[in-house]
Amino acid sequence: MPDQLDQVVESNQPEQLGTGFVFTEGPVWHPEGYWLFVDLFREPAIICRLRPGGQVETIREPSGMTNGMTLDLHGRLVMCEMETRQITRIEPDGSILVLADKWEGKRLHRPNDIVGHTNGSLYFTNPSGRVDPSEREIDFAGVHRIAPDGTVTAVVTDTMYPNGLAFSPDERTLYVANTRRDNDCQQEKERGEVCTHQFINAYDMAPDGTASNGRLFANMHSAEDGVPDGMKVDIEGRVYCTGPEGVWVFDSQGNHLGIIRLPEIPANCAWGGPDNRTMFFTARHSIFTMRMKTPGTAIPRAS
Repeated sequence: MPDQLDQVVESNQPEQLGTGFVFTEGPVWHPEGYWLFVDLFREPAIICRLRPGGQVETIREPSGMTNGMTLDLHGRLVMCEMETRQITRIEPDGSILVLADKWEGKRLHRPNDIVGHTNGSLYFTNPSGRVDPSEREIDFAGVHRIAPDGTVTAVVTDTMYPNGLAFSPDERTLYVANTRRDNDCQQEKERGEVCTHQFINAYDMAPDGTASNGRLFANMHSAEDGVPDGMKVDIEGRVYCTGPEGVWVFDSQGNHLGIIRLPEIPANCAWGGPDNRTMFFTARHSIFTMRMKTPGTAIPRAS
C-alpha cells in the first residue's frame, strides 16, 4: 500500500546539519533559537548546541551520559542522566540540580526520555534493560512522574522496555514506545527475523496525573535495523516515532501513514524552528532536519 506521507512531509530531502558524532540523541529546540542534542556514546558523553547556520558547540562535558532532554515551564533544561541514574536540571547560574534519583527510596534504573505537562509535571521512562540485575532496586520498568512539588510517583508499571514518550495535543493520552522485550529480540533481528515486541502503547491520563487503560496504539513489528525510540506528536494528533528504517508516522487512531527515511537510522526527533514545523532528527553519526506541513505540539511554557 502506498504511504500517505504527502499529507505530512513538505521537504523533498533531509538536510544534514552535522556529522562525525558517535551516537546522537536527546534533541530539543530552545525558544531562544537553537537546537540542543547529545552525543550519547562519546567518551565522555556531551551535550551540544547548534545555532542555525553556526557550528556545533559543547555546552556540558561530561553530561552524566544524558540521553533524553526537555525544557521545564520556565525554559530550564531537564536531563535524563543514564550514568548517574537521575533526572537533573540546569539552573540559571549553571549549577546542576537533582530533581529525582529515587522512587519510594529505591534508586532509579537509567532514565531514558522525558516530557513535560502543562501543569508543570515531568514524566520520564525508566527502563531496566541496561542495568545489571544485581543493581536493580525497582522491580519493574515503567514511567514515573515528578509532580510540581517534587514528589516522584510511578504511573506506568506494565511495560517491557519503555523508551520514548509523548502526550496527545489535549494531554489526555500518553504514548509510550516499547523498544524490545529482552536481548533475545536483538538476536532475532541479527537473524533477520521480525521482532514482535516493538510497539507503542497508549494510556488515559487523569487530572491527578495518573495513567490507566493501557492498550496497544500501534505495532512497529520489523526485522529491519532500528527500534521504537524517540517520539513526538503534531497538533493534529499524528504520532511520529523513530524506529526500524526511519520515522514511523501514525494518525491519531494508530493507522500507519508511512516511514520517513533518512540517510541514517534515527533514534530521536524534535519539533522546532520559528513556526514549529521543522523536525530535527538525531540519527546515529549525524543530525538532520526536514520541513513538515503541520506544526508540532509545543513544549509547555509558563504563561
